[in-house]
Amino acid sequence: MKGTLGRAFATPWIWSFVGALAVWLAAVFFTGGYGAGGMLTAALSLAVFTVVVGVGQMFVITLGPGNVDLSLPANIGLASAVAMTVMAGDDGRILLGLAAALACGLAIGAANYLLIWALRIPPIIATLSASFVIQSIDISYGRGLQIKPPPGFADFTNIQVLGIPILAVLTVLFTVGAGLALQRTIFGRSVLAIGQNMRAARLAGIRVNRVRFATYALSGTLGGIDGALLAGYFRGANVDIGNEYLLASIAVVVIGGTSVAGGKANVPGLWGAALFLVLLLTMLNTFGVSAGVRLVLTGLIIVAVITAAGGAEAAR
Repeated sequence: MKGTLGRAFATPWIWSFVGALAVWLAAVFFTGGYGAGGMLTAALSLAVFTVVVGVGQMFVITLGPGNVDLSLPANIGLASAVAMTVMAGDDGRILLGLAAALACGLAIGAANYLLIWALRIPPIIATLSASFVIQSIDISYGRGLQIKPPPGFADFTNIQVLGIPILAVLTVLFTVGAGLALQRTIFGRSVLAIGQNMRAARLAGIRVNRVRFATYALSGTLGGIDGALLAGYFRGANVDIGNEYLLASIAVVVIGGTSVAGGKANVPGLWGAALFLVLLLTMLNTFGVSAGVRLVLTGLIIVAVITAAGGAEAAR
């Protein structure tokens, strides 16, 4: 029994779930148990959006040092506007709107890597530069957009069964698929190999440029679908709807146990880290902490968790 517990707590991503549980218990203790179930339901609902973009960011970061997608917030904002415009409030156009959001995100992801490949500039610079261009397009295209999502789509993103959001269940299935793809497919293993040693991966016959292109395209596509889902959940598109998902998408990846050095990813930890961040924000709101202090405390806790996880990995 002791050995089993030891192995469990030696797993990097388990600490993200421990942190989420601790934050939830602290909030429940402060409120005297009032609204404990509702807090978990809300946390699951909001964690979905972070997990979806977190999967894409995880694949990108796993490619190795310097790989990160900073265009996600702008991507999400533009895709939300595109989806709502195409859907035009009509339930019969939901699938068409989702396809448009996916295509928008895919185009952005592909453009990101073409910048990296053609100009030979670091991914962090390429994706940050792209985000400014995308944001400019979004401002001219989506600012002031008053189109509401189709009633059926809005209901779907908010529906719950026994207090469990349907969207969370579907996202769990998606993350299971992402984990299998990472460990059992040629693409996933190629991403891991490139992150461990790009030169060795190239010498082993892996088409490094194609895999990197596909990875950035995947991240962009997931950002696009996330924008559409957020617009449905919050009942409308917004230029700033994706702003909080820049640092959040990176934080859930690192706190969840994925190595920033590349070559190592942990899909389950995305859920623990996302719930941790959402519940942390909920707890700070419950305590009546001001917005500025919330940001400082959140940043300090994230740094502490990342530092502790890094120290534990070095010790092993």
